[in-house]
Amino acid sequence: MTPQQLRTLCLSFNAAVEDFPFNPETSVFKVLGKLFALTGLEARPLTVNLKCDPDDAVRLRGEHPGLIIPGYHMNKRHWNTVTVDGDLPDRLVRELVEDSYDLVVAGLPRAERLRLDRP
Repeated sequence: MTPQQLRTLCLSFNAAVEDFPFNPETSVFKVLGKLFALTGLEARPLTVNLKCDPDDAVRLRGEHPGLIIPGYHMNKRHWNTVTVDGDLPDRLVRELVEDSYDLVVAGLPRAERLRLDRP
């Protein structure tokens, strides 16, 4: 997956926006103000921090050593750092980004979740 494909994927979700709160090189993708993906799109290898169910996070790290690791500078129980321009299938990367978005949306107040469901 290329940096542009990753950006396009992250922005494809309902109400997703790209922000640069840390520096101009670090893209933070949010839904209603809550972070679901963080990446340096110019970095090599290209990695992205994604929220993950704690049990799935451990399983994925075991299945993909070196490509999925505990979240860099994040809560290591709930976040993974995923190398997206390596040997992971793009399909899996897409699923992990979508799962991160869904987990963040699930944690939003009910009224905000309902607003996301409206056309």
